[in-house]
Amino acid sequence: MYEYMIGKIVDIKATGIVLEVNNTGYFINVASPYSFDLDKEEKVYLYIQIREDEHNLFGFKTLEEKELFLKLIGVKGLGPKMALPILAVGSISGIVDAIERENILYLKKFPKIGEKLAKQIILDLKGKLDFEGTDLESNHEGGIELVEALKALGYKEKEIKNIIPQVDNSLSLEEQIKEALRLLLK
Repeated sequence: MYEYMIGKIVDIKATGIVLEVNNTGYFINVASPYSFDLDKEEKVYLYIQIREDEHNLFGFKTLEEKELFLKLIGVKGLGPKMALPILAVGSISGIVDAIERENILYLKKFPKIGEKLAKQIILDLKGKLDFEGTDLESNHEGGIELVEALKALGYKEKEIKNIIPQVDNSLSLEEQIKEALRLLLK
């Protein structure tokens, strides 16, 4: 129905944004509302959910994010309102990597995802996700854990992106973190 809308972000709420297009404000549920800039014109990719009692718009910054969302809501027991927080908490490459490696613990960290649903996600999606590695974790073998650890220590993605290629991925995770910290402190 709708592929995308281009408009001005006029309001940011806890669960979404209001996008003004041709003097009409559309409330769009998004994974990370505060990643959008207020009073800035943006292109938002859309998915519309039409039910008997409600119509909901779900928005995404990138086409890859929308495609992953569509794959996730295709999983039995996983609806749009459960898939959106997965995109808010995880990166595209992290989610895809967890599914491909059958990492149930990673998937269970998302809100409302238990072991049974995590196994269903893996069963339904393993081998079916074909996303180009756009995130920095995908540029470094085994980098998801390293990036997550560095982010937890308070480093920004831009800082991490600069040093990741210099870290030897043949080292253990603990040694990779130590090497990354040495590089970050230079």
